[in-house]
Amino acid sequence: MNEELLDAFRRRIIHSQLEDGTRVCIRSIVPADEPLMREGIEQLSVESRYLRFFSGQPMPPDRVIRRLVDADGSRHIAWGAILTDNDLHPAIGAVHAVRPGDDTLSAEFSIAIIDSHQGLGLARMLIAVLLANCHLATIASLDVQILSENQAARRLVMSLGAKRHTSQYSVTEYTIDVAAALETLRSGQDTRGLRDVFAALAPYL
Repeated sequence: MNEELLDAFRRRIIHSQLEDGTRVCIRSIVPADEPLMREGIEQLSVESRYLRFFSGQPMPPDRVIRRLVDADGSRHIAWGAILTDNDLHPAIGAVHAVRPGDDTLSAEFSIAIIDSHQGLGLARMLIAVLLANCHLATIASLDVQILSENQAARRLVMSLGAKRHTSQYSVTEYTIDVAAALETLRSGQDTRGLRDVFAALAPYL
């Protein structure tokens, strides 16, 4: 792992727009983003919070919030999207990959997009950045747990080539191959958002 290259990657700020023209900024998440993280979670509907956190409570416990923003770009990779047209620059999405151990080659994957900005290509943009970061951090695969009623998430991971593994009660686990999923997104740059992302990432791929 090239620590200098990884650190330079984490400092990247990507400006682009969603499919409806909304301008966004994608950047790494840092501990100082805790207020933004809380505000973003508050904007999720009850259903979206349940699908993301497996709980419909208004806000996860403080320890969970602190873990979400405690990212170092290797053990815990986290990227977020904020609106740039809005003076308050609210958070509208976040994606995470968390290793169960410091040197493991796999990580646990999660993503959340606030309801008002779902279906506009943001998920794929965030995932592309996350996958590139994972590649640099020598994470080869991502494990994701999806509730059975979360059809949109299942379609998303399957479009990235995810393989289904265990299924227990209402939760199914999938594995995403990082290199294959990254190539899938790179070869399907059919939106301005993905083109902007891969243009910004080109020096690192």
